[in-house]
Amino acid sequence: MSNSSGKLSIDEKAKGKQNVEPITSFTDENIGKNEVLTSFKSADGKIVNITGDVDEAMKLAVNLNDIKIDEKADKKLLLKIDICLLPLLCLLYAFQFMDKISNSYAAVMGFREYFGMVGNMYSWCGTAFYLGYLFFEFPSNMLIQRFPLAKTASVFIVLWGMILCLHSSCKSYAAIITLRVILGMLESIVTPTMVLLTSQWWKKEEQFFRTTIWFACNGVGTMLGGAIAYGLAKHKDQISFPAWKVLYLVDGLMTIAIGFIFFLHVPDNPSKAWFLTKKEKEMVVLRIKDNQQGFGNKHFKWYQFKEAICDWQIILYVIFGCVSNIPNGSLTNFSSILLNTDFGYDEYDSLLMNMPAGAVEFVGCILIVAIGIKLPMLSVSFFSMVVGLVASCMLAFSSNKEVKLAGYYLISIYALPMICNLACFSANTAGHTKKITADALYLISYCVGNLIGPQTFIASQAPGYSGGKITIVVCNSISVVIIAVNWFIYWNRNRVRDKKGNEEATAILSHVENFEFADLTDKENPYFRYTL
Repeated sequence: MSNSSGKLSIDEKAKGKQNVEPITSFTDENIGKNEVLTSFKSADGKIVNITGDVDEAMKLAVNLNDIKIDEKADKKLLLKIDICLLPLLCLLYAFQFMDKISNSYAAVMGFREYFGMVGNMYSWCGTAFYLGYLFFEFPSNMLIQRFPLAKTASVFIVLWGMILCLHSSCKSYAAIITLRVILGMLESIVTPTMVLLTSQWWKKEEQFFRTTIWFACNGVGTMLGGAIAYGLAKHKDQISFPAWKVLYLVDGLMTIAIGFIFFLHVPDNPSKAWFLTKKEKEMVVLRIKDNQQGFGNKHFKWYQFKEAICDWQIILYVIFGCVSNIPNGSLTNFSSILLNTDFGYDEYDSLLMNMPAGAVEFVGCILIVAIGIKLPMLSVSFFSMVVGLVASCMLAFSSNKEVKLAGYYLISIYALPMICNLACFSANTAGHTKKITADALYLISYCVGNLIGPQTFIASQAPGYSGGKITIVVCNSISVVIIAVNWFIYWNRNRVRDKKGNEEATAILSHVENFEFADLTDKENPYFRYTL
């Protein structure tokens, strides 16, 4: 049986056990040490040890002075967190997507002709980016676990801005491919950083909407990048060197600026927030206590790594990450080319006509989540994936230009399942090493999908690229099925936990203060419930 907060109620039999001895609460002296404080058996019979090697939030939790948060204070604190963090997170995510899609804009501004690209040479520009992303995804996740989160990410942001600027100085195809690989390596840190920041600052029930807001800013990046590219293309005769080179310089310098702002503004975790008082920092700890998670743990725990790679839920998400991002990889690199060659818009109009797709993604994703805020997260994901499937059919099979264009724009809604996956990792994966492993595995599969995507648009099939469009339909169909299976697994895990409970674990944990910050995984913690 579960209460309203999602915790198991300790049954009367467990309450009455005489052999359960309270343990000493976590103290400043034992935090960080690896000696066993207490043990219990998990539901699957595994021995779980609670040690002093806990989450960083424990350092604040053990010194709380019985602080209570009333509804008014809670809303005021939430608003303060939203105002201080969300705008910058949104801006960063908009810039990273603008950088990512800059190739698509440059492609119709003379980029391909400058490097003499023929056949599938341009496709490899998109693939090269994700080769770097794939190669460095796991190392980047380990870096943000070991070193200060925001500061480490800031260094990567500044470096990728510099690499983007260097795109304008390339003289050969080999040089541009090399820079695309390095750019992918540097950008690999952004999404896992955003996921960890979201889990640090907001309650489980607040994370999906916040994740939707910052992820949907991909659409803002599309619009902003399109506007810059259009302005440069229209005034190319007034520029002394190719307009696409200026595009890379502008995008790169904007990214460098946001990197320095991120370094100065965003704290590595709530305990270091310059914009919060000491009492507000303690209130943040209390707010996220029911997440059964915390701020993070800097020690890599191999048993949590093994649990992550053997968890069927995570394996399914990895498969989904690959399949669902094959369309993303193709459209990110070929959107402007399709509008130019398949839809018949000229160079300038193809840049402008990309902008509504960004508006649909930004407004559509946020609107759908806002309307369905009370619905299960995976139901919203399923609905948006079905919309994406219908849209891809319109793009692939219709002979009517207006219907195809509507399908192209509506496909942007399928970003919501990706948002849902990131929110699920944030809310439904506990244990810091397990969380970063799950993030890394998912983003590696995301890379593989984006690696494959550009290769489905074969040069010999231009200008319609029928094979690439049909691939999008097939991938979206598979994705719909995987979302439904994922929902069932989460639902069944909660049902089994509510039915069976774990008498020994709940009896012992009831005597452990702040066990929510003991860095237990979702499988170890009997109080943990998965958000649907």
